[in-house]
Amino acid sequence: MARIEIDSNSGFCFGVVTAIKKAEEQLEAGTTLYCLGDIVHNSDEVERLRRKGLHTITHEDMNSLRGARVLLRAHGEPPSTYRLAEALDIDIVDATCPVVLKLQQRVKAAYGRPGERPQIVIYGKRGHAEVNGLVGQTDGHAIVIESIADLDGLDYTRPIALFSQTTKSLEGYRDIIAEIDRRKAPGVDFEYSNTICRSVSGRVEHLRQFAASHEVVLFVAGTKSSNGRILYDQCRTVNPRTHLLANASELRPQWLEGAESVGICGATSTPLWLMQQVRDAAAKTMHCDE
Repeated sequence: MARIEIDSNSGFCFGVVTAIKKAEEQLEAGTTLYCLGDIVHNSDEVERLRRKGLHTITHEDMNSLRGARVLLRAHGEPPSTYRLAEALDIDIVDATCPVVLKLQQRVKAAYGRPGERPQIVIYGKRGHAEVNGLVGQTDGHAIVIESIADLDGLDYTRPIALFSQTTKSLEGYRDIIAEIDRRKAPGVDFEYSNTICRSVSGRVEHLRQFAASHEVVLFVAGTKSSNGRILYDQCRTVNPRTHLLANASELRPQWLEGAESVGICGATSTPLWLMQQVRDAAAKTMHCDE
């Protein structure tokens, strides 16, 4: 009999759980609630909450929401968002992840340090909500790098303070650190620390083991999930029969042909109910019990 297993360690991280809980509490109390950007990088979960009454808005929309109640998601926001909310008498429900908030504070402290200001470098995805919040701590002066190819833009004769988006690959971050250390001029101050969330980095090795223990792996993640792409790549490294899908409608029967063991896992932005739907669809396709 074929076996289908959902990875017990996959699914929402603490920050996302908290943000969604805060949103649902407000909605259940009958509050008209707006969320600045998608509450999580998963369109199916965003749609579920939309049906409950959560309105997703952009920064531009805030100007027409004087006096409204707006939730700030786990990714965090730059100081300018808080200033605008105060000016418009907007009631903020702050769901910024504590890990992200601590990182923001560290970036701000490094930028405001007395003496020669270091180049603030953020290893992350340009335009990502969390990265925008980090850059905002430096009045827009931080340098965002996505890969080693972007390092040519640094001045290696000046101090450098490096930080990482919390959901980036730890391996990739280590490569960036090593390359900056190799390039910097002798005696130039280079500071860095591991600012990657343990909820993300700690999943990598477990997921690799999980993926290796099954013939086929179905990795469930939204198309906007940066963390999802990283974890999916890790699974695929150890198991070539790993397939990325957003929901059960994208499951392809040929992926499961001949398989006796199927593992289902997901990103920190993937809800359990979505993985359960994929499990049920796979069981139906394979004509087996979960």
